[in-house]
Amino acid sequence: MGRVWPDARCELVFSNPYELLVATMLSAQTTDQRVNSVTGEVFSRWPDARRLADAPVDTVARVIAPVGLQRMKAKHLVAMATAVVECHGGDIPADRGALVALSGVGRKTANVVLGNAFGIPGFPVDTHVTRLLGRLGAVGHTSPAAIERAVCAVLEKKRWTGASHRMIRHGRVVCHARRAACGVCPFLSCCPSAGKAGPADPGQAAQRVQASEDLRALLAVKEQL
Repeated sequence: MGRVWPDARCELVFSNPYELLVATMLSAQTTDQRVNSVTGEVFSRWPDARRLADAPVDTVARVIAPVGLQRMKAKHLVAMATAVVECHGGDIPADRGALVALSGVGRKTANVVLGNAFGIPGFPVDTHVTRLLGRLGAVGHTSPAAIERAVCAVLEKKRWTGASHRMIRHGRVVCHARRAACGVCPFLSCCPSAGKAGPADPGQAAQRVQASEDLRALLAVKEQL
């Protein structure tokens, strides 16, 4: 996976742990691109946890409306910020237990923040990771917690964050939920779902990859295998 996506990274725009936590909370059931389209205004209005803790939920919901589920997300954001101010002096904690204790923060979000804002290894499991590993037959369960344990048991700790980025990237570009681009996937020959999850014909599969540079990268690695 590293040969296919060596530069895979977090695609959310952020400059500090607070911004990444907010952006990751907003990313539930939407795209990173859509989140990035609203976080500029969010961070301008509420540049830190103290400002966000004092924000009216209705105002936050209105600003983040494009990402969907705005009312619920706004409540969680304000509650999270309030707890960060009251319990952590306004600083986002670099601790998994403290993060998941915050409103609206699950283990996946905590791992994203730890790995990308603090350099503390974590393996975020999202729908792309779950789908990819399931199709490869690498895991026998769909529970995010069980998948995280299984992967972390076989990967070096320093590789956890990067491995998650690469799997997410592969899921977004190739291993789509509907009609994967199996025919251009470098793992075609070893994937038990090849041809079942999507077309195995290279020509048909190529049409399923949106960016030409992604298609070139896939085909280059596929030819080397």
